[in-house]
Amino acid sequence: MSIVIVAITRKGAELARHLAAVLPDGSVHLPEKCRADDGCHYFSRPLAEELPDLFGRAERLVCVMATGIVVRLLAPHLRGKAFDPGVVVLDEAGRFAISLLSGHLGGANRLAEEVAAHLGGQAVVTTATDVNNLPAWDQVARDEGLDVEPVAHLRTLNRLLLEGETIALVDRQGLIADQFVGVPGVVRYRSYADAMQSDAPGRVFVTHRYLPHMENRTGMLAIRPKDLVLGIGCNRGTPADEIESAVKDALQQAFLAFASVGTVATIDAKQDEAGLSAFARKHKLPVLYFSAEELNGVDGPTPPSEHALKAVGAKGVCEPAAILAAGGGSLLIRKQKIGNVALAVAEFRMTSK
Repeated sequence: MSIVIVAITRKGAELARHLAAVLPDGSVHLPEKCRADDGCHYFSRPLAEELPDLFGRAERLVCVMATGIVVRLLAPHLRGKAFDPGVVVLDEAGRFAISLLSGHLGGANRLAEEVAAHLGGQAVVTTATDVNNLPAWDQVARDEGLDVEPVAHLRTLNRLLLEGETIALVDRQGLIADQFVGVPGVVRYRSYADAMQSDAPGRVFVTHRYLPHMENRTGMLAIRPKDLVLGIGCNRGTPADEIESAVKDALQQAFLAFASVGTVATIDAKQDEAGLSAFARKHKLPVLYFSAEELNGVDGPTPPSEHALKAVGAKGVCEPAAILAAGGGSLLIRKQKIGNVALAVAEFRMTSK
């Protein structure tokens, strides 16, 4: 579910139905007393059970009710900004759309602004970077479809931003750098080495490279482009955990970040491979399937595999699949066979949105 809209009164239900009509992928959940023949979802259990359940499944949540109700019902279920969906609270008159939880990473700030714009109301956003008209690292990353790690370091980097302290930014592809031009304290560096040699208290790297010791340096943040494509072949019945272990081992050896994996690619004969599907589903990765004919049209560096030709009719799977899915991008990891898994990694060249 993308955006879940919950209301508990008849007046709130009308507002929720209106919002669902103007918000993409919006679904409405209402108590039975508000039932109508309108395609909304209706619940009969207590709100104290329904709301936490929706909170655990939604990407973003709009609650048309009092802020106090939402706080009391969701407080025991909060896990952290890296996991919680964005939550917006809206009064039933549509006057105020309050960004309550996960304003940046969860998208609540943007959603509050969108809801307020549709209703002619006022968005209430209280995050410090927003009220000071500064581009928060996590908000910029979300807007560009990038990941952030470690999330715990965001507090330090956003504080340094607010205080105008020096932050060394390395963004070789120029994915976010333009948004920080003119921001006090943010200085762009050409390389990891240059930034690390500087005396800047903060350092931000836009890269798919693994950064050693980053977890222990609270002034360091990695913003991860989703530009790594996993080409995967596996024996029939290979479990998801074996695939994940092989992928992480190969990436670690090549100093590549798992958080930058954006796509999985394989042969169409693997569409019913349960372990591969489960691995992709767990990490919310799209899977691209190619025919043997398409794969055979790509020449990878590894010689043709007699086993693959006999099994699926392709000269190879992991390398050509990765190259095709990356739009002809370069291979960063050539074919590796780890247990029942054969994998390769290609780089998809990204540009700023």
